[in-house]
Amino acid sequence: MNETIVSITPLLALLAPAIAVPLIWLSGKQPNLREFWSYLAAFVMFALVASMAPLILKGATVEYHLFTVLPGIDFKLKVDALGYLFAFTASFLWIIATTYSIGYMRSLNEHAQTRYFACFAIALFSALGVAFSSNLFTLYLFYEVLSIMTYPLVAHHEDADAWEGSKKYMIYLVGLSKTALLAAVVITYMTTGTLDFQEGGIFTTGMPSALVILSFILFLMGFAKAGIMPFHNWLPSAMVAPTPVSGLLHAVAVVKVGVFSVVRVMLHIYGVDVMSHFNLGIPTAFYVSFTILAASTIALTKDDLKARLAYSTVSQLSYVILGVALLNPAGITGGVLHIANHAFSKITLFFCAGSIYVASHIKKISKLNGIAKKMPYTMAAFTVGALSMIGVPAVAGFTSKWYLAVGTLDAHSVPLLAVLLVSSILNAGYFMPIIFRAYFKKPDNEKDLDGVTEASPFVWVPLSITAAISVFIGIYPDFFLAIIHHIVGPE
Repeated sequence: MNETIVSITPLLALLAPAIAVPLIWLSGKQPNLREFWSYLAAFVMFALVASMAPLILKGATVEYHLFTVLPGIDFKLKVDALGYLFAFTASFLWIIATTYSIGYMRSLNEHAQTRYFACFAIALFSALGVAFSSNLFTLYLFYEVLSIMTYPLVAHHEDADAWEGSKKYMIYLVGLSKTALLAAVVITYMTTGTLDFQEGGIFTTGMPSALVILSFILFLMGFAKAGIMPFHNWLPSAMVAPTPVSGLLHAVAVVKVGVFSVVRVMLHIYGVDVMSHFNLGIPTAFYVSFTILAASTIALTKDDLKARLAYSTVSQLSYVILGVALLNPAGITGGVLHIANHAFSKITLFFCAGSIYVASHIKKISKLNGIAKKMPYTMAAFTVGALSMIGVPAVAGFTSKWYLAVGTLDAHSVPLLAVLLVSSILNAGYFMPIIFRAYFKKPDNEKDLDGVTEASPFVWVPLSITAAISVFIGIYPDFFLAIIHHIVGPE
């Protein structure tokens, strides 16, 4: 079924968080009402996204045209299998993140909570807009809105570290999108006459190789949200933000928009045939392999828990691009599946870091000795998330890495298979010591953990849910695989 359905549903899903923003602002002096609007918008958005599942699983696409800017440039929404997988994951996690944010922000009595929840809603609006974009023009607009409207979230604490981290955040993301990304979009339009995403791509093998290769390099640079080295430094710098924002940046919205956009361009601007013809696939896979290994190595050196998780994210994001760059069904399946699997597992880890901070104000890994006895739910969830990132069977990350490994074999690339194996060892190297400390080492001073207990249920229940889902989709990934089937086609 390759039917195209014209429906207003994608627009309505976008309007849910957009309408919530002024309601959140107007309810600033009534926290319960303010957070009710956040919940309502999250549930409405997810319900609308979920309502399109039967059509997507049948192979249909859902479209809604708003207006035309220039010939070949439209503001248009389209929901296909790739966009749907990202939208479903992000909209569901918004519900969980809203619950966690309430517990975290209230427990620490954070300032500017109204601004926080309003910007959070705009961030999800923008991420969903990227997922539902029918062309590069629409994607670019939502991509820019996301960069600008997450700036207040990164700068939330308004201290010297926050201003420095948020400045770097904007320089990387907006600077590269206004230069490299915009140049790539212009080259694409001038070369092909359109910016529409199409199955098989809009570039052809007969086009000038210099323009095709140059535009592709510019796309990789311009989508700095993907965290590919050397355009990654904004990501660890953004860890000055509150932990729920870190979860948003690293699991739900910002970085996922980056890798999703790269995947979208690879599959629906260039296409597998053009990527293969111009030899853009395997070199890209080797390029991002450096990020996978280097970021994992740096993570080993970090004693700050959020910093270690940040470099873990830099590494894990490139798995997505590596898989798609293999240009075979197994590799693409593993790469796209990792978008969802990493989202659930990594948000669990960041939620756990935040839970530890709320309960004990501990940020350093070296201070976590024995904390599992005080915070059993949090550390159990952390263990699940860590095992998923390592790629242990029966947890989400294993399924992704299995398909990626098969993809490297199908591509006859033993070096890339070695990258996956070595990176998994490095993953274990920076996660297992945390778990060992928490469960098996005694605190340096017993008084350090006096009075430490689990944080509010608004904090530990969400992280328990995301950990449980990480296990569930590790054992039963069929829903996501059914969606991905319509991206890669029959193997």
